[in-house]
Amino acid sequence: MMNILVIGSGGREHAIVWKLAQSGKVNKVWAAPGNGGTAGEKKAENFPLEADPASQEGREALVEFAKTNAIGLTIVGPEAPLAAGLVDAFRAEGLAIVGPDKKAARLEASKVYAKAFMKKYGVRAADSKSFNDAGKALSHAKNHFGKKAKTSKKTDSPPPPLVIKADGLAAGKGVVIAEDVTEAEKCITSFMKKSALDGAGKSLVLEEFLEGKEVSVLAAVSARPGKKAVILPFIPARDHKRRFSGGKGPNTGGMGAVAPLPDFTPAAQKDFVVSILQPTVKGMEAEKMDYRGFIFFGLMVHNDRCSLLEYNARLGDPETQAVLPLMDSDFCALCEAILDGSLDSRSIKWKNKYACAPVAVAEGYPGNYRKGDPIAINAGGLDRLGAKLFVAGAQKGPGGFLGSGLRVTGGRVLAVCALGKDAGEAYTKAYDAIKFIAFEGIDFRSDIGRENDG
Repeated sequence: MMNILVIGSGGREHAIVWKLAQSGKVNKVWAAPGNGGTAGEKKAENFPLEADPASQEGREALVEFAKTNAIGLTIVGPEAPLAAGLVDAFRAEGLAIVGPDKKAARLEASKVYAKAFMKKYGVRAADSKSFNDAGKALSHAKNHFGKKAKTSKKTDSPPPPLVIKADGLAAGKGVVIAEDVTEAEKCITSFMKKSALDGAGKSLVLEEFLEGKEVSVLAAVSARPGKKAVILPFIPARDHKRRFSGGKGPNTGGMGAVAPLPDFTPAAQKDFVVSILQPTVKGMEAEKMDYRGFIFFGLMVHNDRCSLLEYNARLGDPETQAVLPLMDSDFCALCEAILDGSLDSRSIKWKNKYACAPVAVAEGYPGNYRKGDPIAINAGGLDRLGAKLFVAGAQKGPGGFLGSGLRVTGGRVLAVCALGKDAGEAYTKAYDAIKFIAFEGIDFRSDIGRENDG
């Protein structure tokens, strides 16, 4: 049995800690820094890391902690530590860690690099151009909106939106879908001239807007220089980014997720493998990547044809909170297979159920939001429904995880995941369960699992 370290403090990390603790291979799971949910899980304890895990101080503290506490395996949850080279630091000390190295993490950390990778290896994606000059980016936007699109009836119609993506990590705020030239100019000026994204956005990718439904495919990856690369996909999921029901309002870090997806047909899945997954494997091998971790394929699917919107170099949030409860395999064993090169001989078992996981947010989110409010939880009600609470932005005080000690510390406070024999039952159970959670100003979308456009 081993001790495991999970790095991160969100709902994704709570789900990972919870799933790992179910394994007979695991003695103890540490979360650094963790949250109020990870602190109360069976076999789990928080390591109150004070430094940012993406900083040099944070990397050094985590390496020292792993050595001192006989950590046999570390899993990195968020993207910033990956982009900063945390995996490189661990491997330099001979420590086992799940995640891509700094070079491979550029698939998420740099939109410009990722788009060049897609083009070079034939990964189907939206047409795009990259810019590091604000004037040229503004000129491109003006040209785009200055054109009229022709419809099949040969009548003029407004040009489609323009998707603007900031290069670099932008904490979920680096993608804007501009509906007109005014919005595009405002965004480009904000990103490139006013440095609104704290270092990200000095370069931009401007790409075509694609119609369709978004699909998230999380996957395990085992790729090393000179070795055959393997990507083992999970069941498909869907994140709902827009703040309000019906897919309205500003983008957020995610208002909830569902899995699996009946509308992701066998034909679409086959197209994903041929047009997205296999070219990605080819590129990883050709680029001699050291990528032993997880990857997220953000897809747009239209008429069973898949296009890649983005890579993430880790598991998605909140998709992980919907997908891991459906996994019927040992997650720790899967992580070991990623590292030891046996991923190609493994398969993942999944429960024959559906998951719905709406997210409860603090009043004011995604803008300035309330903090410090106590959270009331009816644990018995959740248990009766078989629902699982995953904490994101909340910390624990006296009273225990499901007691009276949690207080709001983040905008996305928690997710409640429920399983059902079909999507309808999962939806009903999840929304019955979320009624057992209360804090001042609590809000959530009412259509996670009902509307698939947000």
